Amino acid sequence: MPVPARPLPRAQRPQGRNVPVVEFDDVTKVYDGGSVGLERVSMRIGRGDFVFLVGPTGCGKSTCMRLLMKELEPSQGRISIAGRDLGEIPRKRVPYLRRNIGVVFQDYKLLPNRTVYANVAYALEVIGEPRQSIRRKVPDILRLVGLSTKLHNYPDELSGGEQQRVSIARAFVNHPPLLLCDEPTGNLDPETSIGIMQLIYRINRTGTTVLVATHDREMVDKMRRRVIELAEGRIIRDQISGLYRPDESTKEFAIRLRGELGIGDEGHPN
Repeated sequence: MPVPARPLPRAQRPQGRNVPVVEFDDVTKVYDGGSVGLERVSMRIGRGDFVFLVGPTGCGKSTCMRLLMKELEPSQGRISIAGRDLGEIPRKRVPYLRRNIGVVFQDYKLLPNRTVYANVAYALEVIGEPRQSIRRKVPDILRLVGLSTKLHNYPDELSGGEQQRVSIARAFVNHPPLLLCDEPTGNLDPETSIGIMQLIYRINRTGTTVLVATHDREMVDKMRRRVIELAEGRIIRDQISGLYRPDESTKEFAIRLRGELGIGDEGHPN
């Protein structure tokens, strides 16, 4: 389960706008058995960026996410978050790294025997947050995600969209500088997906860097944010204000539908 963050220690904070929040420098990941997850991937994601990571199943999206959470180690190359080389972080310090990364999963990963309030509070309890602070932060974040009337409900009493909102609340309750979203709309219908992406976009507008791995072509085309496309473990496209597939018919489709998210021509809310 992801644990939201306290502020980065001074030594790990960016020292200026030019220091990326996420950097992959010539990263390769080869799994046991010889399959290649990533091959010589380099990318920089700046503070406050909103980036879609797209590509077919097996292209390397999940590998990128797991490397950033330090669930995996690269076979070669360097990965850093806010200027801190992940290769220099010893295993015993990994939980502290993960406190600075919020993670939203496709399958929610909620605790079924805990209420909405308790699911979100748990993310603060495990990092030693004082009870008074928890009592203040949890209702605030549940209001943000539109679940202020669902505090005492259990996950099986919620719709899929509501469960994903709880997952987002848990990931963002301590305002981490980086939010990773792995197929956040994968189990949701199109209308519910729009609400979830609007919420993630609002979080991004507070200054949090957001990286979304997705197959949701329609959502990517509506939002027109930066798109990094992977194929067979390599980056084949990195496009500002991009589409899932950069063809003319898709552009026309995106222009017609983007109003549903309230995002103007320059990528800002109308």
